[in-house]
Amino acid sequence: MQKQKINFKIGRVGFTLIEILLVIGIIAMLASIVIVAVNPARQFAQARNTQRWSNVNAILNAVHQYVVDNQGSLPSTITASSMEICKTGVASSTCIASSLVVLTALTDEEKYLISIPVDPACPAECNVNGTGYNIMKSTTGRITVAAPHADLDVTISVTR
Repeated sequence: MQKQKINFKIGRVGFTLIEILLVIGIIAMLASIVIVAVNPARQFAQARNTQRWSNVNAILNAVHQYVVDNQGSLPSTITASSMEICKTGVASSTCIASSLVVLTALTDEEKYLISIPVDPACPAECNVNGTGYNIMKSTTGRITVAAPHADLDVTISVTR
C-alpha cells in the first residue's frame, strides 16, 4: 500500500492594508455621526436645567406651604428686589452681610424643606454662601423664584 501525498494550497491569510484602512474609516464616520446626534454636552446641559426646574418648584412650593400654614404671611426676609437665597446651615448674619435672603423659616425642623436646593452651577456661578436661586415678591404679593444661571439660554422662572 502506497501513501498518497495531499498538497494543500494555502490562500492568502489576513487583510490588506487598504481593507483595514477602509474598515477604520467606516467606523470613524459612524462614530462621528453618533457623537453629533447624541451631543453629550447638550444632554448634560438639559439635565442641569431639568434639575433647576425641579429645585425652583420645590422652593416655591415650600414658600407656598409656609404661607398656607401662617395665615397668608410670607417669610419676612423675602423682599421686592430679586436676591439670591442663602445656603442652609450658613449663619444668618453671614447671609445678611452678603445680601442674601435667609429662608431658615422653610428649613427649621425640616418642616417644608430639608435644605434649600443648590444650583448645579454653584459654586462657580454663585455667591460663596448662596444657592444660585433668586427669590422676590411683587407688589401684589406674588412670589417669583428664578434660576439665573440656566444653560442653553433658557429662562427658568416660576411665579405664584
